[in-house]
Parts: sequence; structure tokens; C-alpha cells
Amino acid sequence: MPAFSRKSALAATAIVAATASSTTAFSPVISRTATPSVSNDLAPRSAPTSLSMSADDEVAKLRAAAQKAREEAQALAKSMGKDLETMDKPQNPKAPVAKDISNDEVASISSSVDFDAGDAVAQTKRLDELVQSGDFTLWKSAVTGPNPLRTYPVSLDFLSSRTGGQINGESLGISGEMDVSLDDFKDATIGVTLASTVLAIGSLIVLPENIGATLCYLFALIPIVFIAVGSSAPGLIAAGIATTRGTADDQAKREDRICRHEAGHFLCGYLCGLPVKNYEITDSGFPCVEFHPSGEGEATGRELSQEEIAALSVVAMSGSVAEALSLGEAKGGENDLLELDLLFRRSKEFIGAAKQQELTRWGALVAYQQITANKNKYEALVQAFKDKKSVSECVAAIEGRA
Repeated sequence: MPAFSRKSALAATAIVAATASSTTAFSPVISRTATPSVSNDLAPRSAPTSLSMSADDEVAKLRAAAQKAREEAQALAKSMGKDLETMDKPQNPKAPVAKDISNDEVASISSSVDFDAGDAVAQTKRLDELVQSGDFTLWKSAVTGPNPLRTYPVSLDFLSSRTGGQINGESLGISGEMDVSLDDFKDATIGVTLASTVLAIGSLIVLPENIGATLCYLFALIPIVFIAVGSSAPGLIAAGIATTRGTADDQAKREDRICRHEAGHFLCGYLCGLPVKNYEITDSGFPCVEFHPSGEGEATGRELSQEEIAALSVVAMSGSVAEALSLGEAKGGENDLLELDLLFRRSKEFIGAAKQQELTRWGALVAYQQITANKNKYEALVQAFKDKKSVSECVAAIEGRA
């Protein structure tokens, strides 16, 4: 090879090497701008890195934390008487539309329901059909309405504030302050014992031997009978003490109190969807209603569900609440509280003393809300009780359009 050509080749080689070294020095810039797609397409797929695995773990942790937070929120909502799942559900678009019918038509429809047989299943089915058809609107409205029965803790202060001070421990007769106190019972017992002793001794001294001895034994039995009655039916003794002290109701007020008490039971039981078990005229001369615990009928021999306990708590307290709203204080709720205590003991879930008091106060609050929301219906029902109307006529008074 000639010298010049050899020199040219060496020069060309040097130029190429210099160019290559320059390209290598600036390759990061070029790789970002000139050939990114080629390098990415040709690069082999790498295995998951520790960074991607840690990201997946973080996502799983976040999902678990979100689920836990939702469960805690659901539990808190239930304790406050709400349900997040129910709240999220859309309203039923096929809600029944109330028909525009006269009160006479309502009475005629009500008379077609067989209340006398006391068949809970048949009653519930028929009344549900009337609601779906739009003939009736208030049956079971406390359960299926916008604010269904959901229990939550209620204190006496909260109860008083939510009812404008109308319903509290004193007005319900559960504050411990009564017209007839325990001291009154003690004084009455001592008085009866002393009077019986004086009469017994006097009969032995004054009367002939045989007659005196007989009367002495009879007078000696009076304190025993008094204590026996006081133990089994203290209300009778309390009524007698109240009468002698002049704090007892007169006949007209007593009858009004009875009718308002029973009308409160009837209204709230109907609104809670409890079928009528028994309805009869009692010794008071006015109707008294008894309900089944649910549409399933007789609950003898089985435990009661939370839903049944909730509805029965409202019905049990409704009589005293009705009295307190109309007359300022309740005097006929002792038996209702005793019956409610027995119902608590039949609950599927254990209900402690504190929970029982909360349920009792909650029942009083809901009863207040239902009665005040249907004030006109309640007053019509009170008059129906005073007139000793039948069950179908009482239902017509509630469902009447006027």
C-alpha cells in the first residue's frame, strides 16, 4: 500500500475513533432524546422488583384498613340507631299510593278484617294487603316509614330535652317520687295494726265472752290480710291511701285517664305492626287491648328477637307517655313496667340492667314521637275508647282520612 493511502486510512481510523468516543461521552443525552423507543422495545423484560412488591403490600394494607374503618363505622351507626347499608339503598320506587276514600269506606274496609279471632298471621297478611292497595296508610308505619325502629341509648336528660320536658322520670312515675311513698305504707300498716289491737282487746272487755273472743280473732286477722294485699296488689293499698289523703282522681278524670292510657297502647301497637291478640271490656268498664309480639303470632315457649323487644318496649311505655302528655303525669304504668321486665328476660340476647333502662327510656321517646306525630288520630281513638267501640271501629278512627 502506498504511504499516502496508509496515512489516509490511519487518519480515517482516528476520526472514527474520535467520533465514537464523543458519542459514548454524550450517550446519556442521546439515549433520552434520540433512541428511547428502540432501547425500550429491545430491552428484555425484568422480573418484579422489591419496589413493586412493597407497593402491592401497601395497597393490601390500605384496603384492609378501609374495610376495618367501614366495619367500625357500621357498628357505631347501629349503636346510634342507624344502618349505613340501609341508608345507602335507594328508596322503593313502587311505594303504595294512598287512595282518596271517605271515612265510611275506611270503616267498611276495616270491618272486613277479622280482629276477633286473634289470628296474628291472618291479620298481618290482610292489613299488609290493604296498605299495598293504598286503602290503609298507617299500619306498620313506625317500622316501614322513613325512621324505622332502631334502638339507641337514651338518658333521662336526653329524653326530657327531646320531649320539651314533658316526658321525664317524674311524669312517667319512674323517678322514685310517688304520690304514695314507702313511709305512707309503713304508717298505714302501723295504724291498721294498732287499730286492730285496740278493737280486739276492747271486744274481749266489753262484749260477752263468746262474741268477744270471736271478734278478737277476726280483728287479729286484719293486719295479716292487710299485709297480704299489700304484698300482692300494692296498687289497691296505694289507691286507698290516696283516697284518704284527697289525691285520688275523681271518677270522670279516672275514666279519662284509663281511656287515654289504653288508646296510647292501641295506637303505638298498630303503628308498630303488632296484631291484636285480645280486646275486651275490663273491670274498669272500658276496653283493654293486648297484642301479639309480632306477625308470627303466639310467642309462648320461644325467645324474642331484638325487633320484637324494640316494638314491645314502645307499646309498653306508650300508655304512660299518653297519660303524661294529656294529664301531666302517669299513674297507671306500674303493670306495664312489670310486663316489660318479663319481656326483657325472654330476649334472645342478654339485656343487662343498664340496657333495660336505656330501652325503657328509648321506648318512651319513640312512643312520644308517634303519638305527637298522630295527635288527631290519637284523640279520635280516645273518643272511640270512651264510646267502647270495637277493634275495627278503632282502626277506622286511626285510618280515617279526616
